[in-house]
Amino acid sequence: MVDDSDAFLETASLLLQREGLKVVGLASSIDEALRQARALRPDLVLVDIGLGRESGFDLARFLVRDDQGADVILISAGAEADYADLIAESPAVGFLAKSELSAWRIGQILGLAS
Repeated sequence: MVDDSDAFLETASLLLQREGLKVVGLASSIDEALRQARALRPDLVLVDIGLGRESGFDLARFLVRDDQGADVILISAGAEADYADLIAESPAVGFLAKSELSAWRIGQILGLAS
């Protein structure tokens, strides 16, 4: 999971782990996220659209270009409509509002939940 807020990373990580997901890494920058993705080879990376001075859209492209095999879901406190065109142009498999973060919603985006 990649977000520039340590508080969000901690809270979201605990929530997802309680719901049965294994959180293998937390990062707050593009460089840190790429290093961890290469080392840990996760199945999924949750990427905040706004990473301080960096862009989650850039990170999504780098992750896919790096061919680590991980799906990318973009997350944000903002509304999906605010980023609709950029999300559509990105290699991410979907978008998830931070307020809706759950293992079930992630599974739904990935086509695993019924």
